[in-house]
Amino acid sequence: MNDISKNSKTDRAVDVVIMAAGKGTRMKSKLPKVLHRLAGRALLQHVVDTAAALAARQVVIITGHGAIEVEAALADKTGATARFDINFVRQEPQLGTGHAMQQAVPVLKDDGMVVVLSGDVPLTQADTLQQLIAASAGQQLALLTIELTDPTGYGRIVRQGEVVQAIVEQKDATVQQRELCEVYSGIMAVPAVHLKKWLARLDNQNAQGEYYLTDIVKFAVADGVPVVAHKITDAVQVAGVNSPVQLAELERAFQLRNAVQLMEQGVRLADPARLDVRGNLQCAPDVSIDVNCVFEGQVTLGEGVKIGANCVIANASIAAGAVIHPFTHIEGGKPGSKDFIEVGEGALIGPFARLRPGAKLGAEVHIGNFVEVKNSTLAKGAKANHLAYLGDATVGERVNFGAGSITANYDGAFKHRTVIEADVHIGSNCVLIAPVTLGAGGTVGGGSTITKDTPPDALSVARGKQVSIANWKRPSK
Repeated sequence: MNDISKNSKTDRAVDVVIMAAGKGTRMKSKLPKVLHRLAGRALLQHVVDTAAALAARQVVIITGHGAIEVEAALADKTGATARFDINFVRQEPQLGTGHAMQQAVPVLKDDGMVVVLSGDVPLTQADTLQQLIAASAGQQLALLTIELTDPTGYGRIVRQGEVVQAIVEQKDATVQQRELCEVYSGIMAVPAVHLKKWLARLDNQNAQGEYYLTDIVKFAVADGVPVVAHKITDAVQVAGVNSPVQLAELERAFQLRNAVQLMEQGVRLADPARLDVRGNLQCAPDVSIDVNCVFEGQVTLGEGVKIGANCVIANASIAAGAVIHPFTHIEGGKPGSKDFIEVGEGALIGPFARLRPGAKLGAEVHIGNFVEVKNSTLAKGAKANHLAYLGDATVGERVNFGAGSITANYDGAFKHRTVIEADVHIGSNCVLIAPVTLGAGGTVGGGSTITKDTPPDALSVARGKQVSIANWKRPSK
């Protein structure tokens, strides 16, 4: 692991420290701020994923408020299968950013390049951080900065010529310093051997009475270590989340950026502002997506797939030429599991259809309005066009499943399977009580309740005899 985590520009292993101890009072939520979701993932998960893109040797997460919840949320990222080592350290009480970093010192190795990130700044790009690491040249303190029209609340970058001399926090800044528009983003790259030395010299003699991480700049200057600023112009990359309003703003910024990337790949979006991707969406050429669609988990759309308005699609592979009509809900299980959904070439789904975990649909299958399919396989050309339920079923080629018909797969304790062989025709309003097998080419008369296997090529009818009572009067008041 260590070989791939060394940066080619510095030859130092990259260790990422993520500050995630804050309470997030302005979120007005019991949920720790870093666990609020953006594009379907926790804010902190975005930052951890960025660390993975840097091929980090280790990630150190500083927790405090809601520490147990935050650590539990990333529990599945630790262990033998983890991409890197994750260490959690606690900051209790919270006495400032410098104090937070002091808690990480025991787990940082002297040979590393430390990249400091914030758990509530989710959209920093890995290539930007690679440039920041390169700017440090393995020896210098490198700060990620940006110029803001309104820099209120941010630490100002104080320069002498082009050389950075200090970062001055808002409450400690003079009137002249508050006029500066270049601000520190909260992100830095610094050799661990320097960082540890400077952290030991911090004090809290400031307006906040806190230990500021930004004070290490003046220590670097005093020690003759160059301080460089890598200035970017993309404010979204350094935008933090402190309120529901800011979270919503970043959500839209993320989605628009994602929409632009999709359109540049050839995807036709009816309205880029009305698309939500909360996972990974892969599209082949000539895919079209109408408005208000939500994609979750892992979704793959084949060539020429058309997605109608107001669809929700999660963990599914949809093959070339398929059409998903409006208001369809597809909810598959995890990729690689039996519950992941597959839709075959040229299939027609919806409108108002629901595919649940384990649905496997072959080519040219039709699933119509108000039809629900769960844990069922439908072979090529099978159709269930109206108001039907198929659960735990194996359906052969060219089967026609009538309106209002269902597979009764649950006996109150166990699930059972229904097998419908090729070319069977099921009439309307039938109940197939599993376990049961319907022989190939057979027909089931409308309104039948089937409890026994049916032979091939036979008409099977199971319903009460029709009785008419002459001159019958309805009750009246």
